[in-house]
Amino acid sequence: MELILLQKVQNLGSLGDKVRVKAGYGRNYLIPYGKAVPATEANIEMFRQRRAEYEAKAKAALEGAEGRKARLDGLTVTVRANASPEGKLFGSVGPRDIAEACTAAGQSLSKSEVVMGEGPIRHVGEYDVQVVLHADVETTVKVLVVAEA
Repeated sequence: MELILLQKVQNLGSLGDKVRVKAGYGRNYLIPYGKAVPATEANIEMFRQRRAEYEAKAKAALEGAEGRKARLDGLTVTVRANASPEGKLFGSVGPRDIAEACTAAGQSLSKSEVVMGEGPIRHVGEYDVQVVLHADVETTVKVLVVAEA
């Protein structure tokens, strides 16, 4: 399936690139989320006419992500969880918990922006968690997991 990207997609291409992807990826993710359109003659012409608008929108999204990154740099959030005396959690701390803790600290963050490559946190301690705000903007947030009293 050939598509025209309407925004930068990590590990695929940037705005205006004509890419070939598997049908399911295009049909179930790229097209419904507004990241791409099918590469038909009409869509190619429409993209040429509206390219400046798409570039301005992409630039605004990048600037917004960089602004959020500046606010998130150096942020430390504390997550309280039920834990055993040895420090092993009853359950785990995942992206949703971290996003909620950041939002409670005054910095809005969605769970889809929190990337935990090693899986959920299962022990009390201090962790650096990666946050991807845009395809080009990443930062880390320090998460302190403490046992509830």
